[in-house]
Order: sequence, then C-alpha cells, then structure tokens
Amino acid sequence: MAPTAQNVRNNEGIANYTKFWQKDSKDDTSTDMANRLTEYTSVVNGYYDGATDLYEYGWGQNFHFARYYPGEAFYQAIARHEHYLAHSMQLKPKMRVLDVGCGVGGPAREIARFADVNIVGLNNNEYQVQRARKYTAQAGLESQIEFVKGDFMKLDEQFGENSFDAVYAIEATCHAPNWEGIYGQIKKVLKPGGVFGVYEWCMTDAWDPSIPEHKRIAHGIEVGDGIPEMRSIEAARSALKTVGFEIEHEEDLADRGDKIPWYYPLEGDIRKCQTIWDAFTVIRMTRLGKFTTQTTVKILERIGLAPKGTHDVGESLIVAAEALVAGGRAKLFTPMMLFIARKPSQQ
Repeated sequence: MAPTAQNVRNNEGIANYTKFWQKDSKDDTSTDMANRLTEYTSVVNGYYDGATDLYEYGWGQNFHFARYYPGEAFYQAIARHEHYLAHSMQLKPKMRVLDVGCGVGGPAREIARFADVNIVGLNNNEYQVQRARKYTAQAGLESQIEFVKGDFMKLDEQFGENSFDAVYAIEATCHAPNWEGIYGQIKKVLKPGGVFGVYEWCMTDAWDPSIPEHKRIAHGIEVGDGIPEMRSIEAARSALKTVGFEIEHEEDLADRGDKIPWYYPLEGDIRKCQTIWDAFTVIRMTRLGKFTTQTTVKILERIGLAPKGTHDVGESLIVAAEALVAGGRAKLFTPMMLFIARKPSQQ
C-alpha cells in the first residue's frame, strides 16, 4: 500500500523543528549553528514536513520567487522564471536533467514541458516525493519525469558520476550544510561539458553580520525557511570555482531595478496585485489572512488532522516573510542569484 499523506511525515521532526534555533538572533550561538549544520537533514525534513501544505495553500506547487513585469500574473511570472533558467542553460530536447531539491515537482513539470527534457527530481523529504509523483501522474508526465528520495550531499552514491547532461537547482541548495559539498556533488554527476544552473538564496555584498539588524534579518530567514546558515554571494561564487566549475554567467536578478519587487506577494498589500486572481495569493499574507490560516491550522492540529508542530512551523513562516521583505527592501538578500556554470570537458 502506498504511503498516505499523514504517515509519510515525521510528526516528531515537525514538533522539534524550532529547537535548532534561539528565538532571538542575539542569543543564537555558534553552537546552535554547528548543530543545524550537522543535523541539516533533520532540520530540512522537519521544516518541509510541516511547511509543505502551507506552501501549497499559499503559493501553489512551485516553491520559489520570481521577477514581475507590470500587469504580469503571479503564476505567469513563476513559469517565466523557470523558462528563463532553462533557456539560460540552453537545455535541449531529450537531455537527461537532474532537479536538485525538487519540492513537489512544480518546476520539473514546467521545465519538462517547456524544454522537452527528461527530468529526475531528487528530494530527501518523503512527503514531498509522494506529492510530486501524484501531481506528475495527474499531469500525464510520468514517462518524462521521475522522482527519487535521496540526500543531495551524496549524489554520486545515488546516481554515479557523469550521469546527467545538465543539473539545476531552484532555491534549494541554500539548505545544504556547505556549498562546496553540494556543488562538488553536482559536478561529479554531470557529464564532462555539462551545465549547472542555479537560483541561489544569498546575502548580498551589502550585508554585514556584525550589524545587529543585518544579523536579525538573516536569522529570521534561517529559522523561517529551514536554512542552517545564510551565506553571501561571494561564498557561492567562491564555492563554484573551488570545486572546479567554470562560471559562464552570473547575475542577481533581484537587482534589475524592477518596478514591482520580487517580494511583493509577501507584503500583503492587495493594492499591488497585478491581476484580480493574484489577490487570492496576496490576501493570505494580510494580517487577517495569516490569522485565519494559523487559527485553522491550530484547530486541525487539535483534532489530529494536521501533525503536531505545524502551527509552530506556520509561525516560523510568518517570521520568514517579515525577514524576507526586510532583506529585499534593504537589498541585503536575494532569492535569485543566478549562476550558469559548466563542468570542464577535460579534467
């Protein structure tokens, strides 16, 4: 019998998720950070066991941000952001492509249809893997996309070296305990000459962790989004080069000077909605929307229809939204640092 939505989730992991952080950034120590990095699998699984349903309710099946043009609908922008990555990587039909940290498979389905590639989605969270398979079957894409459960810090063990023509990651590798490790694994499973494209979550060059407000924002993003440690753009760039990638293009897409910022759906300001349909997304981030959602989740927890700890994860998501908006407004954080890197043809 296939696992049900409830029994594939680690209820204890959800309930214990917040133990990895101190509530106040000034109290969060190097020991807390070391524990998160060591236990990154528990941190990430505890987070997504609790957050996945809330993500789908508030954001849909594609768990990432996007740029917006005036008048562009929310889901249209989300799809375009995925198309832009596939285009930048120059994906070609029938390529074998790895999606690292695939969520419930929204981007994999969109990119498979857009670029006509064959995708393997990797995820260490069983609940999300089951949902990804369900949605992909409903879309009739089972012959083009498969999903496997595995640790992205052990890709070579899972797939073997030189297994993929291309690899992409959309706002996922920020969950890794270190970038050298995950980027090194990605390089191993790429064929010589293969391309890696990533939208990375980074603190910008303007970020200074010695400034309390800057540290508070980074801490809010960490605790609210299941990230062991926020790192800088320079750290990502350095890690790619250290493991042997050749960077062909890099750009912080959040720094394009767009009239409509990437974080606008999190602000809860219905007046900024691009279309009437987008109001259904934005209204959930209003004060009333967050109160209604969290009250409903608390009731569902009490009657056993939601895992214990889901309400606390929801509270963490509210902290994250505030920190993400603050980081975006101050240009201290970007969720879309784009790198296109290639594995050398000759080693």
